[in-house]
Amino acid sequence: MSRRKWLKPLLVAAAGVLLITLMLPSRDHRHTPQPEYTTKMVPQQEKQLKKGMLALDLSATDTLTRMDARQDIQYVMRELNGKTTDQKRQFTHTLQQSHSHLHTLQWIHIRDGKTNTYTGSKAQTSLLSHPQIQSSLAAARRSVTQNKSYESAAFQVEGGKYFVMAEPSADGTCGVAALVSQQVLRDVEKHQRKNLRLIPYPREGSYKIESVHPDTLHDITVKTGHDNENASHYFENEIVVRFRHNPDSRQLQEIAADLHCEPGRRLGYTYVFHSDKMNFKELKQYFSRKWNPLYAEPHYMYLTNEKAPIKADSSIPNDLLFSRYQWNLPATETNRGWKLSKGSKDVIVAVVDTGVDLDHPDLKGQILSGHNVVNPSEKPYDDVGHGTHVAGIISALVNNGEGVAGMTWYNKVMPIKVLDQSGSGTTYSVAEGIIWAADHGAKVINLSLGNYAQASFLHDAIKYAYDKDIVLVAATGNDNTERPGYPAAYPEVFAVSATDSSMHRASFSNYGDYVDVMAPGASIASTYPGNQYAALSGTSMASPHVSALAALIRSINPDLTNKEVMDLMRDSVIDLGTPGHDKYFGYGQIDVYKALKAAQRPYVPLQFYPQHFSDKLKSLLRKLEA
Repeated sequence: MSRRKWLKPLLVAAAGVLLITLMLPSRDHRHTPQPEYTTKMVPQQEKQLKKGMLALDLSATDTLTRMDARQDIQYVMRELNGKTTDQKRQFTHTLQQSHSHLHTLQWIHIRDGKTNTYTGSKAQTSLLSHPQIQSSLAAARRSVTQNKSYESAAFQVEGGKYFVMAEPSADGTCGVAALVSQQVLRDVEKHQRKNLRLIPYPREGSYKIESVHPDTLHDITVKTGHDNENASHYFENEIVVRFRHNPDSRQLQEIAADLHCEPGRRLGYTYVFHSDKMNFKELKQYFSRKWNPLYAEPHYMYLTNEKAPIKADSSIPNDLLFSRYQWNLPATETNRGWKLSKGSKDVIVAVVDTGVDLDHPDLKGQILSGHNVVNPSEKPYDDVGHGTHVAGIISALVNNGEGVAGMTWYNKVMPIKVLDQSGSGTTYSVAEGIIWAADHGAKVINLSLGNYAQASFLHDAIKYAYDKDIVLVAATGNDNTERPGYPAAYPEVFAVSATDSSMHRASFSNYGDYVDVMAPGASIASTYPGNQYAALSGTSMASPHVSALAALIRSINPDLTNKEVMDLMRDSVIDLGTPGHDKYFGYGQIDVYKALKAAQRPYVPLQFYPQHFSDKLKSLLRKLEA
């Protein structure tokens, strides 16, 4: 038999074996027992689990604060050693302006016992006369003179929480002591009580709000954090309208006269009207009766769904908090994935959120100018902390010896501020932020926010971005409910729920058939305003892991469409729970290395691979027969 005659049946047989193998369940996927959260918990159980998660976040943030403060003290000692008194004063003044939590710094001369004290310009100097602070600083000075480090327990003074820390110099000639404010703990607790829905949110305040059941739009009252899972919030005297034919200026004036209001705000094809005299039901009756629009819906609110020179070959970064606290990166095979790609500055990730701390040293050079939808004349600074934390997960500087490591080394973050200082925003602002990002070069958009009601207005904006080949990623929510959350549940959006460090679904994480994948979301360490760091929990923290992965994929293979990127991320996972897709884990937890490995070559979704292989086989046979 000739070589060609026996090779052809052999190839056909081999193809048959491979096709059968592809249809069998993979043995490489990791399956874990379904966690205890797969059954519906009573409100008290859920509240206790969330309070436990909050306690973990606060404990982790306390430790992050102390590690960061020790590094700051060592930095001060290096910079000031040998400097004059005036140089020391100027340096500490500049440092305390950007690091306001360093309330007081003391330079200790061990040989003569003298101490120079530098208090921040915004600090309360009266605190230094408090007995507890005087006692702790004295103990710190004694330790330094004995060439020992010092760290006090936290203590309360005049409503604030503080600790004292000190380090001696390596040569034993001097030392630095610091009084450190832990205001960040209060900020994290306040933020996470909202983010984990431990309290009714949002409360009445800046906005005139109605709470409704998202399915029926019947009024409901939100009395506890647990009630949030069945509630969506909208402005009671506003309406979003998309007309069949856009009104001209005369018709807009007619509407304004009828409603006793200003002409509507327009975004794309959609208008938002505000009335001081009519509620939503009355507004809807008016537009339905007189204008027959394509849709007229409430103007919903969206809330946060939180929580040295570079060495090119480094997969274990030297960032201070990485080894002890960033369990999330090894868990997703991110370090291993860096061997394939560390990202590209040309692939921009828009963070549609509360803004970003544009001055944070661990985000230096990583943040673009962005846009402030809430106050267009101002820069998109973060006055909540949520957006800064999200941005750090994606793109905090890697291998710079400070703070945390982001998942990408080079991808830039575009901050789009659509949520105000309360952590909430409107359908209009979120939609405007998405459209702005789509029109200004974003390749990936992260949406760590949500609501339980569908809004055609927002969906139009999402379709607009999706049609521009953008990957949209969103958090599912933190109410431990199967109810679909939006925008995550829209078909154009990649929905992300949260796992903990044991690769179980986090106790707070929403679930459902619409969930695509899981990512770490429990006590995630990242950047925080005021040049600080915090550990937060929430699907808000899980979502940017996936946005970063999408950016890495688009960096290694720019030719992939948004649909191909999303399919690839679903196919390249660590399978959890029931084999394949299930409502508790989606397809599984993201695997950065596996996804980037698949993205290196022309990507073919698994379901099409038999046909793809058959085509390749036919091509080979044709060559053999030629």
